[in-house]
Amino acid sequence: MFERMTMTVSELNLFLKDIFSQIPVLGDIRIKGEISNFKHHSSGHMYMSLKDESGVLRAVMFRSAAMGLDFKPENGMQVIAEGRVGVYERDGQYQLYINSMTKDGKGNLFEKFEKLKRKLEQEGLFEQSRKKPVPLFPRRIGVVTAPTGAAVRDIINILTRRFPCADICLFPVLVQGDGAAESICRAIEYFNLVDGADVLIVGRGGGSVEDLWAFNEECLARAIYESNIPIISAVGHETDFTIADFVADLRAPTPSAAAELAVPSKEELSEKLGSFEKRMKGALEKGVEKRRLQLELYSKKQVLQNPIIMINEKQLQLDGVFRMFENAVNNVLSEKQKALALKASLLDGLSPLGALSRGFSVAKKTDGTVVKFVGDTVSGDELKIVVSDGEICAVVK
Repeated sequence: MFERMTMTVSELNLFLKDIFSQIPVLGDIRIKGEISNFKHHSSGHMYMSLKDESGVLRAVMFRSAAMGLDFKPENGMQVIAEGRVGVYERDGQYQLYINSMTKDGKGNLFEKFEKLKRKLEQEGLFEQSRKKPVPLFPRRIGVVTAPTGAAVRDIINILTRRFPCADICLFPVLVQGDGAAESICRAIEYFNLVDGADVLIVGRGGGSVEDLWAFNEECLARAIYESNIPIISAVGHETDFTIADFVADLRAPTPSAAAELAVPSKEELSEKLGSFEKRMKGALEKGVEKRRLQLELYSKKQVLQNPIIMINEKQLQLDGVFRMFENAVNNVLSEKQKALALKASLLDGLSPLGALSRGFSVAKKTDGTVVKFVGDTVSGDELKIVVSDGEICAVVK
């Protein structure tokens, strides 16, 4: 009967490492897959994962082998890697030790990403003109993320610290795996249906391309686009973009950065208010001092110290104006009197009364007709002879 052994972790890892090294096919193998979680260490070593639709394999390419590459590995790149599969004794995980690597076209996920990106971009979902501004002082912030983990803790801590007067409404969702995109879509639709927030933070912490794939789904992109509430995407990957980042009204590189973009800082607001207060106080004091100096200057003027002088001056000016007015009126009257005397003299020369006063007389019939000629009368006509001091009745003989 086989006797069961008791081994330490290190002994088991070493045992498995020896077994792997004794399998010929694992000593020289070619693996085809898509690069993800790629990191180029400062030492020159390259760490990555190779994946397909249903599996992931950790891999490492040491500096000596990496120097022979004629291309720069990137996430989403489809490659064929040659090397050996062994156990990393410290972590107890098997991985591919790559000796050489060649490109094998773009990965399926990358192609899917680029295809959807082109489609949505042509439809106008990325247009800057349709992006909604984030309110300066939101009263309620909706947070759509996983209920546990560093991302939600960071968001809540920063929102509470920066702007404690705002309410935080957490809608827990799946952020990776089957149904994650649909879960996030339902959360966005809920907030819009009940008008439950002034701004939404939608995101998660960092992860591999597969972990973040929910944020590259078309249904989520359209839910973000159709939202009436401004949305800040907060997927924890500073260098790469998801489809959600392109559609969102504002993109933050991390959940923590999203929280900082969503609300103002109470300390900064306090400093600004303090600065405004100082400026207003300084402007007020400066204005008061300016008016005080003006008042002091005016108070020294003679008109305020002895106002009767100004009154006397004004009286003299008024007397001068009155004299000018009086002289002007007298001049006008004198001219009018002269003109009237001249016209009266002319009129007097034309008046019949003037002729009567000089010894002339006017003969009139009883009907008032003036006798101009002898033939205007017959014997027996009664006449009135008008002289300067009256009338004389006469009969024509």
